[in-house]
Amino acid sequence: MIEIERKFLVSSNEYVTEAQNKLRIVQGFLNTHPERTVRVRIMGKQGFLTVKGISNTSGTSRFEWEKEISVMEAASLLAICEKGIIDKNRYKVVVENHLFEVDEFLGDNQGLIVAEIELSSEDEKFVKPKWLGKEVTGEAKYYNSQLSQKPFKDW
Repeated sequence: MIEIERKFLVSSNEYVTEAQNKLRIVQGFLNTHPERTVRVRIMGKQGFLTVKGISNTSGTSRFEWEKEISVMEAASLLAICEKGIIDKNRYKVVVENHLFEVDEFLGDNQGLIVAEIELSSEDEKFVKPKWLGKEVTGEAKYYNSQLSQKPFKDW
């Protein structure tokens, strides 16, 4: 239940043509405490409840627990979330043996595009596609929980 991921800004829209699919995601946070976040998400026709712990010092890994719930339950929980709902399109792009999830933010975070890759170890090697920009792993302002509180439009 430890998630290891790295996060990057995206430098061009070339990922769109390489994507296997695109999915709309709406999510909110029941709790955005720095030591734990509780997220509610509707992803397509599925609902999820996720708890994430504090990141390690490099920002690459942290505890994550996720449970699928019904869309109706997720919609009910979204109604009581903290202020600041995240709305985004997610593109899934496979590059060699790795999956990049590219989030194209909408609403108050319009204009921000971030790619994440989950790894099996912190030092795992991977091929960086040409559209991958600056690494922002561990930079809290790019966490969805923080974007819900201080959106990209206010930077």
